[in-house]
Amino acid sequence: MKFKALVGTSILAMAVATPAAAQGTAAETERDAFGGEIVVTAQRQSERLQDVPIAVSAFSSEALEAQQIKTPSDLQLTLPNVTFTKTNFTGASFTIRGIGDLCVGTTCDSATAIHLNGDPLFSTRLFETEFYDLERVEVLRGPQGTLFGRNATSGVVNVITAKPRLGTFQAAAEGEYGNYNSIKGKGMVNIPIGDTMAFRVAGIYLNRDGYTRNAFLNTRIDDRDLYSVRGSLRWEPSDDTTIDLMASYFREKDQRTRIQKQLCQRDPTGILGCLNTRRDNAPFNGNATFTAALTSREFLAIRGIPTAFALGSLYGPDVYANTTIPSDPRVVNTAYTPSYFTSELTLQGQIDHNFGPVSLQVSGQYQKVKLDASQDYNSNVGNRGLYAGGLATLQAAAGGALGAALIPYFAPVAAALIPNGPTGQLCTSLAEESGFGVYGGKKICSNQSLQFDRSNQYNSSWSTEAILSSDLDGPFNFLVGGIYANYHLTENSYYVNAFPIDYLTGVLGAFTALGGGLPPSFLATPFFRNNTDDLRVKSYGLFGEAYVEFNDRLKLTAGLRYNNDKKAVRARSTLASFLAPHGGTGSVFDSPFVGSFDADPGTPGNQIFQSRQVKFNKLTGRVVLDFKVTDDNLLYASYSRGYKSGGINPPLQPIFAVPESFRPEQVDAFEIGSKNTFGGGALQLNLTAFYYKYKDLQLSKIVARTAVNDNVSANIYGFEAEALVRPDPAVVINLGFSYLHSKVSEDKFTSNPRDFGGGRADAVIIKDITNAANCAVASRTGSAAAVNAYVNQVQSLINAGLIPGVAAGANLQPTTPFPSDGGIASTGAFSICSVMEATASTVGAAFGGIDYFSAGVPVNIKGNQLPQAPNYKFSAGVQYTAPLGGGGMSLVPRLDLAYTGESYGSIFNGNVNRIKGYAQVNAQMQLNGPDEKWYVKGYIQNIFNSASVTGLYITDQSSGNYTNIFTLEPRRYGIAAGVKF
Repeated sequence: MKFKALVGTSILAMAVATPAAAQGTAAETERDAFGGEIVVTAQRQSERLQDVPIAVSAFSSEALEAQQIKTPSDLQLTLPNVTFTKTNFTGASFTIRGIGDLCVGTTCDSATAIHLNGDPLFSTRLFETEFYDLERVEVLRGPQGTLFGRNATSGVVNVITAKPRLGTFQAAAEGEYGNYNSIKGKGMVNIPIGDTMAFRVAGIYLNRDGYTRNAFLNTRIDDRDLYSVRGSLRWEPSDDTTIDLMASYFREKDQRTRIQKQLCQRDPTGILGCLNTRRDNAPFNGNATFTAALTSREFLAIRGIPTAFALGSLYGPDVYANTTIPSDPRVVNTAYTPSYFTSELTLQGQIDHNFGPVSLQVSGQYQKVKLDASQDYNSNVGNRGLYAGGLATLQAAAGGALGAALIPYFAPVAAALIPNGPTGQLCTSLAEESGFGVYGGKKICSNQSLQFDRSNQYNSSWSTEAILSSDLDGPFNFLVGGIYANYHLTENSYYVNAFPIDYLTGVLGAFTALGGGLPPSFLATPFFRNNTDDLRVKSYGLFGEAYVEFNDRLKLTAGLRYNNDKKAVRARSTLASFLAPHGGTGSVFDSPFVGSFDADPGTPGNQIFQSRQVKFNKLTGRVVLDFKVTDDNLLYASYSRGYKSGGINPPLQPIFAVPESFRPEQVDAFEIGSKNTFGGGALQLNLTAFYYKYKDLQLSKIVARTAVNDNVSANIYGFEAEALVRPDPAVVINLGFSYLHSKVSEDKFTSNPRDFGGGRADAVIIKDITNAANCAVASRTGSAAAVNAYVNQVQSLINAGLIPGVAAGANLQPTTPFPSDGGIASTGAFSICSVMEATASTVGAAFGGIDYFSAGVPVNIKGNQLPQAPNYKFSAGVQYTAPLGGGGMSLVPRLDLAYTGESYGSIFNGNVNRIKGYAQVNAQMQLNGPDEKWYVKGYIQNIFNSASVTGLYITDQSSGNYTNIFTLEPRRYGIAAGVKF
């Protein structure tokens, strides 16, 4: 058997396509009417898909159209053990067999490797656009690495673009109109240039109205306005040499939203913000937030600042107390209009040359990506009336009513925040790089108190890969290769901006400067910014596989790969971190007082940035034994080891004790499978069973508004079945089923962000009034009464001013229980965590001993199910081709059903993190003209308008512990017409 044929088809799978005539040239893919064998003829040699021992699914361009797979998100509806969801920070997670991008951060690698024409992509926005002019999309399940360059622990998604065809002029165009005033156009032109060269250009344009209605502004948001264009050149100077060049550009600018909705079981105490039993359409308690804590009477009191400047009390009504959250997931109330911009430039080149006994492939690519997105942070409109007293006091101080000495300190603050007085518009800092924000005139003003975030990133990357493969007639063949990749990120920031933050940085800055005899200043930055200023990743891999055919039926594959990854990052996190004088220019880091800021407390001296470097290396590989029972029945068994490099956690503001870095992932995967064709193609049945033993799986959670990653070990096993049934040449039925079982396999103790008390009745959850973080204290004797008495005693010491550095008069109240249906066994209190930590061993001794937990009482998650890992999935599709008369026309109706079972959105499981199972049904009717030169079709996606949740993300304690959810798109329907030449 020729080896190149195996390589050529190892990335193919069964086609699920609409009827298409065979393409006649010898160097191209051939397809029969539907579901027949796909044969790739790559430079004179070929191999059937069903002979390849790999768990893989693929969709030809016809299949994508027939099954209405228009975006990468749609792939999950038909693939076994595959899910897709957007994630919190402008990213997405493509999960295969329970493993996806659970790691969040700039130094994380993707668990599912995304490839374009076989080349790995970094931070790609490929999934933002809709599919157009593709040859196929392939999804390989299980650890990869030898044939696909950079390793991946869950699998590979490989998007193959259509290549120019020599000697043939071709063109195609399609126009579509649908609900939401959706207008879409796609086109392609293939131009031969002599006998050995051809050029192909293709593009797509999409413009539609928003899926979501903003009831507050009476507008629609979450729209799309994008285009993408791609040019490809193929040159075959000889029968043995092929050169491919490709350039593509994608751009989107609209009001798209990253997050669909925020849900919360409201916590009336304000200590948590949201409770732990369910996700309601209710507002979180605003008193749980950073902005409420640091503008509260209680906080100002302990700082010795007149409480008349406070915007409220932690024990009073919060800004969202009387608001409502629409039950419709496609309706929101927000005073801030989102914005979304992204662009991606990709250049690729590949040379293939056949030397006879060996072939060489050399490829390379360059990427440049920009991303900038902003959205309402709290998805609600608060009651600014609660700020009236504080704003009036600020105006009075600025005008001299509280003494002439205060004017130079407070007049710049009032002029920046309330230029038209306390009842006029409120001005909020823009999320901008200088750090001055509103105090440098960079602001947005509104009648409402705005709170929004911004996520932006700029990066570039390049890679090159070479593969040498043999094509020997004997029983032995081989493949060896190497890849080098270089990734450079020059900007990645996550901002949180809010009017109360601007207020507190102005007022606290004024009092700090006044008390220190310093010039009038504010606290910089007047917004939260977690900034990765520079990230460099250098990665190389050396890999090889050997193939031994013992006879015509038995074959052994063995491969090894050496992986080497180096990462260097420079980052910092700022929020009211140091004084910056009013009237400054340039950057706030030019402030004469920046010396008080330390981005890296772990390094001696004060550092403007935290700089870290890590490096990892690993030897991985695979072994496969496959046996042909007959020419139409294949059995195989494999073992493979996958690896994904570790990374560095970002600096936090405020400082919390979290791991500085996280370890690499490693998975040992065992798989058995069978590929079968019966009845001359009437039934095609592929079966796979697998067992994974995971070590150091990377997981993320939010701490101090920042994604922090940790490691946990897990076991996963499951089963997959894919079938094509053709009871009649005009009827095609495709079926898919999968079962998945996943669980944490080790004793792993970590804190649940929804329950800092760890389910203990003898614990008290503290909301720190100095930074809005949570901590916890617990009784060593198991006595709830003792720990509550201890906290109440400490409260009295704080109120009396008996704690060094803490002024009297806060009037902090005793512990309070949470609602009985809140899923919180502990009690809670507003207090100061540092004081609890300092007094636990002294004051606590009188109460039988008290333990302090800065990150909450840890709980054991052993046995918990992994997130984004539904136990069951099922899909079915049926298509019928009805000839119309004798003119070659046909009518093709199609119906698809997909069901995804229940899963969890968090490793802590529980009802509050449960993602319910959901079904989606699509239908389409297409009329094909003679020889399929034209077509007209009508379609409907998500017939029953299911607002299914695909993923969720839990925010941190200082944001209110609400849950961001991500959903499928709503019902869409429309008509389209196209022509082909």
